[in-house]
Amino acid sequence: MAAALALVAVTASPASAATSQPSGLYTGMGTCPTSSTQMQDPNQAIVGCVVATIGGGGFTVGSTQVNFTSPMTVAFGATWAKGGPTVTFPDKTTATLFSTVAPTDGDELQSSPLDVPIPGLSNFWPGVTSAIVLIEPAGPITDFAPLSAGENYPLFQLPIKLHLLNAFLGLDCYVGSDSTPIMLDPTSGTTSPPPPNQPVKGSTGAISIKADPNGFKSTVVGFAGATMVDNALPVPGASGCGLFDSADWIVNLLFGLPSAAGHNAITLSSVTTTLAVDSSDSDLTNAINASRK
Repeated sequence: MAAALALVAVTASPASAATSQPSGLYTGMGTCPTSSTQMQDPNQAIVGCVVATIGGGGFTVGSTQVNFTSPMTVAFGATWAKGGPTVTFPDKTTATLFSTVAPTDGDELQSSPLDVPIPGLSNFWPGVTSAIVLIEPAGPITDFAPLSAGENYPLFQLPIKLHLLNAFLGLDCYVGSDSTPIMLDPTSGTTSPPPPNQPVKGSTGAISIKADPNGFKSTVVGFAGATMVDNALPVPGASGCGLFDSADWIVNLLFGLPSAAGHNAITLSSVTTTLAVDSSDSDLTNAINASRK
């Protein structure tokens, strides 16, 4: 989030090392794709593992507001080849723009279901008088810029879709899709939305930089308590709702969809991000393996 990335001989047996999870500075990096072709490419100047936990926040679509009631987790690998892309921030400073690699389990985004009341109804029967909403990825995370912390620039770009589950809407009702996603560009800086939304400011939280405790070359950068914001995103209309999409118009009417940019917002609060980076994929792998217990 915020506003961040040969096997070593250890006391555990190879079998236990393979099944145990990283701990300490590398907690949550068990699915980092260090064995991927992209991260093992010798042309990479920097490789990294990223894990972020989003503790709270919520989103607003038109007049509908929903709070996140359970933590969400984002995890992926990151690479940057020497001479690779950079980004120039509004203050004219430049920083590395990383490519990303999906984690070994394929789950870049993990979230719990949300119970979203249907406007105009008293919510006494979840899934009938409300919609159970799953936030699902609609494509890979891209354009990871960990040094954007505090800049008026997105930390990354994440396409999502909202899967609505309701007794009358069927199993394939979505707001957003892989071809027409809701595109999140969260920043810890200040947004520049179209009206009527006004600029809002995020926060980088507390930043820490630590060396690997076992003597490897890896550096672990942490961002704790950050707030990421985006209130410039449009939200498309519904699709796949009801028999032969017959209920799309009902969902659109109830929730005011499609909703143009300037009428929607998302806040990701209490964001804790850990980025472990190294110039060597094998060294990073060894560092993570040495942390397994």
